[in-house]
Amino acid sequence: MSNSSSQSFVVIGAGHAGGRAVEAMRANGFEGAIHLIGTEQMVPYERPPLSKEMLVDSGVDCPPMHPAEFYTDKDITLHLGVTATDIDGDIRVVKNSDGTQLSYDQLLLCGGGQVRHLAVPGAELANIHTLRTIGDSNAIETLLVPGNSIVIIGGGFIGLEVASAAKSRGCTVTVIEAADRLMGRALPLEIGETFAALHRHHNVDIRLNTGVERFTGDTAVREVITTSGDSVPADGVIVGIGVDPGVTLAQTGNLEVNNGVVVDEFCRTSDPYIYAAGDVTFHFNPLLGRHVRLESWQNAQNQAIAAAANMCGANTVFAEIPWFWSDQFGVNLQMSGAPDVWDDIAIRGNLSGRDGILFQLNEGKLVGAISLNRPRDMRFIKRLMTAGKSPSRDALIDEAITFRELLK
Repeated sequence: MSNSSSQSFVVIGAGHAGGRAVEAMRANGFEGAIHLIGTEQMVPYERPPLSKEMLVDSGVDCPPMHPAEFYTDKDITLHLGVTATDIDGDIRVVKNSDGTQLSYDQLLLCGGGQVRHLAVPGAELANIHTLRTIGDSNAIETLLVPGNSIVIIGGGFIGLEVASAAKSRGCTVTVIEAADRLMGRALPLEIGETFAALHRHHNVDIRLNTGVERFTGDTAVREVITTSGDSVPADGVIVGIGVDPGVTLAQTGNLEVNNGVVVDEFCRTSDPYIYAAGDVTFHFNPLLGRHVRLESWQNAQNQAIAAAANMCGANTVFAEIPWFWSDQFGVNLQMSGAPDVWDDIAIRGNLSGRDGILFQLNEGKLVGAISLNRPRDMRFIKRLMTAGKSPSRDALIDEAITFRELLK
């Protein structure tokens, strides 16, 4: 980038995407000013342990992506505990909650998402938590005391990971899910049923087709009253009913918004001087041929790296097969692809034995895969899907045929 030393980049959001972005800007040779704005009072840190290791073991902390000295050494200015409140795209200025204003030559939005809250009576009681930050995880961890009754609202990935952690700590656990199966927004029925059986095997009380009427208690929650009229004792409640993209700031800058901040395959928004990456984006994926919004560690990291490179003058297309993982009761689940339609499934191995792979097919083409305890196989399956290869149904289910062979 010519004359980069006189330019200024501003990155809003000091989560995983923002942290990787500023690192990548320096790695790409940008010599100008870099400002990183984050609402938390912490340098960017690794997010996956929040719902996993940190809750299972009270001695585990969430590691920073880099020590504070890294940002000093790289001449990256941190604005922590600060919220960006307004974007003036006409003069390229960001206004912040502390009264400061930052001019930018290019701006990167990495604000992530906002957890959904339950709007029911009693929702303001103490010991009702969502999970998005270290502070949230620490607050939940204090409730995971042997014998405590923990109620989890929402049977998605976060809720079920917390359920697994809570049981490992000796708690009584109830999961309340409004839909007719677990993880139904993201995964096929067969996987939801497998994980319902797994959780019930570990004595988690799974209540499907059930909602929350209200929370009761004096100052802290003591009971959850369900839409079925049941009363469930609760020493703590974790609400995991999804995340909405944080688009309010983008709207102040008159950016195109539709299920997130709309970006193209180069991570560019509708404003040529503003890019976006991570959970906040609704991005075009050339491999899928459509726009998608993803909430995953891989997407946040790699899209941010691509956006940073393009801000530095590259012309990098961000095109990856989506990938996600979850650990529950010692079972490693991985999913590759983000199919919106499939008309057939094929299964290799034994899902009920938690050692197998479910393939999603549409008109004979491989569009998605979910594995249980087969991480090595998933590495090859991701490569198959990225290359656009679609083995026959018989080959996919045949244990005698390795995925390495199918790549040839």
